Amino acid sequence: MDEKTSVGVIGLGIMGRRMLEALSSHDKFYASHIWDPSAVSVAKATPLAPEAKVCDNPAAVIEGAKAIYLACPPDPRRLYAMIAADCGKPLFLEKPLGINMAASRSMVHHLEKTRVPAAVNFVQATGEPLAAIKAALQSGEMGDLVGIDIEVSYAQWPRLWQKDAAWLKLRSEGGMTREVISHFMFFAERLLGTTHLNWTSPIFPDETLCETNLSARLFNPDGLPLNVFANVGGAQPDKQRVFVKGTKKSFKVEQFSELWVSEGDRFSQVVFPSDNARIDGLHVQLDHFDKCIRGEPHLLATIQEALSVQEKIEGMLAG
Repeated sequence: MDEKTSVGVIGLGIMGRRMLEALSSHDKFYASHIWDPSAVSVAKATPLAPEAKVCDNPAAVIEGAKAIYLACPPDPRRLYAMIAADCGKPLFLEKPLGINMAASRSMVHHLEKTRVPAAVNFVQATGEPLAAIKAALQSGEMGDLVGIDIEVSYAQWPRLWQKDAAWLKLRSEGGMTREVISHFMFFAERLLGTTHLNWTSPIFPDETLCETNLSARLFNPDGLPLNVFANVGGAQPDKQRVFVKGTKKSFKVEQFSELWVSEGDRFSQVVFPSDNARIDGLHVQLDHFDKCIRGEPHLLATIQEALSVQEKIEGMLAG
């Protein structure tokens, strides 16, 4: 049996802790070193990886582990990624790739120069809904693709389970467009190819807080539309869905991993996530990260794909 690869985790908020849980039950990786500037986050994380060394700084994590997972906010993530790449450590990055386009382009160029294996955690990259839709499109089962709609709606932002990540409510780094719509932008560009922004209309409550409403339209090189609708507020359940529309069949993705299909009538569910879907999805991502490290073909989002997504996300927020 191959020896497990040690992973250093920088950033122990909700995403970092979810990854620790996934690493603790994976057959190819384990968490060996962890760090976060918040003592509260460290205290919440240590029971999930009791054997991991709690480091005094991110440099110690990078030095001690064979691969690095970065779940810290976007701005410091860039610096840690370049330091890890210079040390030859494979990288698994949280999304969004960044918030400043010039800085992210510089980081991508730096990572490409080092040739270190690197991928971004858009979890739908390895999910069953995307694979099923791609297969239906390639086989002709869904007919011609005519467009994609992204719809996101929340009663509040950040959501209750994100309350510890106060930065998510700020315009500088947070917001639902970066945190959620970026996932669906990646999903859409895997089907449509690279898109370009045609128009956008974000609404911000003030100069410091993140967006509460956003509408945008993008097109791919063939002129197929990608429509984005997002809002926060009101007594309602959270809604996250993507409609992929074809001339014979259309698909709806709900809550990241449910898949529904329609031939013109009501949607019927065809993919039912397991009770442990979130960790199962991270396990598959880690399977493909192992392939990435080994130089084998994989389905994870590349840093170039993540940069393309960031360009559209920051363009939408710029208005």
